[in-house]
Amino acid sequence: MDTCNITIPVSRFQWDELTDEQRRLIEVAKEQIHCSYSPYSHFSVGAAALLANGEIVRGANQENAAYPSGLCAERTALFAAGAMYPDQPVRKLAIACYTNEHYLEEPGAPCGACRQVMLETEHRYGGKMEVLLYSTSGTLVFESAADLLPLVFVRENLLG
Repeated sequence: MDTCNITIPVSRFQWDELTDEQRRLIEVAKEQIHCSYSPYSHFSVGAAALLANGEIVRGANQENAAYPSGLCAERTALFAAGAMYPDQPVRKLAIACYTNEHYLEEPGAPCGACRQVMLETEHRYGGKMEVLLYSTSGTLVFESAADLLPLVFVRENLLG
């Protein structure tokens, strides 16, 4: 038996250490929590995707009484970006979570389905997508969505 360790590169930044572009994208994600429809969980999530052409596509989680019928903020933003700007790579994705009248003190991590969609988005456009997870204690910045899902399942796996 062999054992290996998987390490994930991530940086934590305080607000004033982020670039203007990163701060603006996080602000848009934070604004999107007001567009969340989360009457069941009371957990609002906003997302903002920055495209290569400078457009920002917004998303918010949308719940449904039949839970599998809802959709996370990350996927609403990424699917909307793909539908509206199919030829524009997503360069950055900011995510903010809000519950109990507060943004989270520690960053909320995307669910597995969102991580897979984020990874597919990177592979679709052939480039890295920076992921920013906002919280009041600092923002985690991942250089690539692949860092959130290190054992990837992509098109090449289907082709053998």
